[in-house]
Amino acid sequence: MNNKIKLKKGDEVVVLTGKDKGKTGKIIRMIPKQMKAIVSEINKVKKNRKPDNNQPGGIVDKEMPLHISNLAFYDPEVKKGIKIGYKLNNDKKIRINKSTGKEIK
Repeated sequence: MNNKIKLKKGDEVVVLTGKDKGKTGKIIRMIPKQMKAIVSEINKVKKNRKPDNNQPGGIVDKEMPLHISNLAFYDPEVKKGIKIGYKLNNDKKIRINKSTGKEIK
């Protein structure tokens, strides 16, 4: 199963479902094999950490991965999630907003 992931690290996304529905954040890390992404300040859970030589133990907040089907690219101009498409421009593949046709940077 080789699905194309149209989102990238650093993209601003909006959560479509779950406890954080409607919140926006930037993608910190992509996990392509699992089709998941870690988004800053979204899907936070409390984890117990054992003390280590470098860091103390205790309860820490940690961001957990979200499936990419629950995320949409956030367009600040229209203030909602949009679909992403591709277009060839001078032998260069660029991402575009499917509804307006504008280039995504």
